[in-house]
Amino acid sequence: MRLVLLGPPGAGKGTQAFKLSQILAIPQLSTGDMLRAAVSERTAIGRQAAEIMERGELVPDDLVVGLIADRIARSDAVSGFILDGFPRTVTQAESLDDVLGSHQLNCVLELKVDEQHLLDRILGRAMQARENGEAVRADDNQEALSVRLTAYANQTRPLTHYYAAKGLLKTVDASQPMDRVTAALVEAIA
Repeated sequence: MRLVLLGPPGAGKGTQAFKLSQILAIPQLSTGDMLRAAVSERTAIGRQAAEIMERGELVPDDLVVGLIADRIARSDAVSGFILDGFPRTVTQAESLDDVLGSHQLNCVLELKVDEQHLLDRILGRAMQARENGEAVRADDNQEALSVRLTAYANQTRPLTHYYAAKGLLKTVDASQPMDRVTAALVEAIA
């Protein structure tokens, strides 16, 4: 099963990708985690990415796509994978299609949540971190969420049209309790 998980910041993509990876016994592939691993392992892509990140620049699509191509070629991804955080743009989705070749995606799952619910979640996450004596994510505030939602609307939301046109998009109400969202995602895949 080859899946992509889409949704705005705070929708629960990481949480649900982790749960689905356990249920389906396939790896959760987070581009951020993969980049950090490639840099620490000093792979060819990791060395290139490290130089770019040290300059404070974004890692270009061709390197990220190369990283994903390398990762999905590993033995643990033969049965499938869940992409969490990629693609973020239609251009990246087209590149992913090229990488996958005849082994195209089975399903694209969109987590849909209204903006007020997202804000409540993110502020709640920040409050819980403070109460637990943990560091609060720098982007867990109303201003950062607004910027992130605008970027999502401009860059990532067009992916829903791209994947809907391919007949791959399934939308789930992610404002429900976590376990209900997981159940709805599993049902959407089936």
